[in-house]
Amino acid sequence: MPTYEYHCPNCGRFEHFQRITEPALASCPDCSSPVRRVVTGGLGVIYRGSGYYTTDNRSAEYKQKAKEETGAPKEAAAGK
Repeated sequence: MPTYEYHCPNCGRFEHFQRITEPALASCPDCSSPVRRVVTGGLGVIYRGSGYYTTDNRSAEYKQKAKEETGAPKEAAAGK
């Protein structure tokens, strides 16, 4: 469930766990004052494991064709 941050004029900022489909809080759970939702930056994306680069999941056929295409200019440059 997402964590939403709210601002209460009496209590200050607080976080509240709620479903995306639930309506925003209208009052503070501690003092019942009206609250407003604060837009935050959220968390960064965390990548774990392999497979996040375009070259990680290429087929053997694709790798072979890429090697052939990039191999020709290098051989011509090496012969000079």
